[in-house]
Amino acid sequence: MAVTWIQNWLTGMHHNIIGQTMPHLILLAQTYEDNLGGNVQGAWDNFIQSGQVWALGIGFVVGYIFRSITSY
Repeated sequence: MAVTWIQNWLTGMHHNIIGQTMPHLILLAQTYEDNLGGNVQGAWDNFIQSGQVWALGIGFVVGYIFRSITSY
């Protein structure tokens, strides 16, 4: 009898937790889904316009040269 009560209580807690958190997770997912494309595009535009792409390219070249010099 006690085992059945514990199983019922745990099942109820599981459904209660899912019922309370699921609407928040759906809202959070919709928010990120709506803005994800715009956020990525904005970050890419900033990466190009600020010249960070040149720093990345130069870093790759200098790193490759440094690796070639220091390896046997």
